[in-house]
Amino acid sequence: MASKFRSALWFPLFDELADPRVFVAVAEEAEAAGWDGVFVWDQIAWKAPVQSVGDPWISLAAAAHATDRIRLGTMVTPLARRRPVKLARETASLDRLSGGRLVLGVGLGSDAYAAEFSRTGEQVVDRVRAEMLDEALEVIAGCWSGQPVRHRGRHYTVHDIAFLPTPVQQPRIPIWAAGRAGRAKPLHRATRVDGFFPLGLQGPNQLAEIAATITRLRPDPTAPYDIAVEIPPAQDPAGYAAAGATWAMTEFDPETMTLDLVRGVLRDGPFRSTLRSEGRSR
Repeated sequence: MASKFRSALWFPLFDELADPRVFVAVAEEAEAAGWDGVFVWDQIAWKAPVQSVGDPWISLAAAAHATDRIRLGTMVTPLARRRPVKLARETASLDRLSGGRLVLGVGLGSDAYAAEFSRTGEQVVDRVRAEMLDEALEVIAGCWSGQPVRHRGRHYTVHDIAFLPTPVQQPRIPIWAAGRAGRAKPLHRATRVDGFFPLGLQGPNQLAEIAATITRLRPDPTAPYDIAVEIPPAQDPAGYAAAGATWAMTEFDPETMTLDLVRGVLRDGPFRSTLRSEGRSR
């Protein structure tokens, strides 16, 4: 069946955009200009020349209240530095506030850019953060179900608590897992959730291989699934769309991004394409 290829803005909440009032105005303008989504980084700190860093969850909640149609989400939340039960509550509330428009992007994060894990006492070992990420996803899925959660794992414990209300979206809020293209573990994690955000793609041919692998490994390859790709402003993502991508995420360099630049790209409008697919797009 025909499915719509979607376009989103993807940027950090740095400096001018750290003010949630400014972000809300950008989200409203993006919706009016025909964009399908606005996704934001989930950072605590960044290196110079960046000075101000905004909170994604407060900003997204404000944008959810001010918009009606666009998808909103983090891309990505380093799940290992969050308590999964707290995040489950927050995301369920935000999904209800937005009327079912939230996407939760998850990943390992990195200490390389701003040392935000080591400087705040968070886990810095990638292998351990990966364990925490996978376990947290189990906890969050249980919380979103509305049924009593009984979990005792290596990193988290939840003893007989039901988390209500549940999200609007069922059976769950879409989860997109991010990871370096070409690495096996992030790819296998992505087959267990609702979407994949491969970072560092070398081109459409590599994406086509990734899409084929995901289709082969997913428990139900006919279920809705998204593959999002990062592209610079003004790049035509048609090659990626043909290779299996369902979302183009227009990216901005965090050290050169300005509000004027974001608004200029926003007003140019999104890329559009109608493709033949097998129910991949959400």
